Amino acid sequence: MRLTRIDLNSWLFHLAGRTILVDPWLVDPLVFYGQPWLFTASHNTHLAVTPETLPPIDLILISQGVDDHCHKPTLERIDRAIPVVASPTAAKTVRQLGYQQVTTIAHWETFTLGDTLKITAIPGAELQPGQVENGYLLSDRTTDETLYYEPHLFPLTTPIERLGRVDVAIAPVVGQVFPLLGQVIMGPLEAMHLVETLKPHFFVPTAIGDIRADGILPKLIQTIGSVEEFRDRLLASGLPTQLRVPAAGETLELTAIVR
Repeated sequence: MRLTRIDLNSWLFHLAGRTILVDPWLVDPLVFYGQPWLFTASHNTHLAVTPETLPPIDLILISQGVDDHCHKPTLERIDRAIPVVASPTAAKTVRQLGYQQVTTIAHWETFTLGDTLKITAIPGAELQPGQVENGYLLSDRTTDETLYYEPHLFPLTTPIERLGRVDVAIAPVVGQVFPLLGQVIMGPLEAMHLVETLKPHFFVPTAIGDIRADGILPKLIQTIGSVEEFRDRLLASGLPTQLRVPAAGETLELTAIVR
């Protein structure tokens, strides 16, 4: 399994002989809900991956319909013939953009790509009442490796017996509290609960990046914790989970786990 961190929530997953583009934001700026006064963000450094320099992509995987996961300017510059698997809110957006093969999967539904890759949608963050977005569990049927991806919160009500074994977990460790919505991205404490629950062999942080943000919303967001705090908590726990923190553009080679 190989994981390439692009930046913030954007990744390339390489497993089961496939390359999957995840939650791509590759074009500046990022504007929430079409309102620059509310939130506008840009990358501080040039991205190693752009729509024009992407490797051949077998699938686009989108967890949420909000702009920092389902970024229209980026998706407008990617081949519309690439298959997309998405949450219901994200699927609506990519269909409007003209993508030809869009599969919506709700919680606990599955999608298979060939005979080697299985993707299961799992409950993610509730961004507003009644709108619970997706996380994903990806299973490589050739190596029996599993990858858990959730870019906001690990719901405490998740029935872990349905997840089975998790080899690699990708989730946030720096929390954010939004006005009115409360905590929408988990911090070190919640990330430790995820590790204690899923017991992954590797943990890789997401939702971190070198960006600048303007508008009203960034001034009101409260940040909780840091990567360093999570690292200290993980070391103090004595758990065997290994923390890997790739730089933007870096590819992690995670060897098959001996069971």
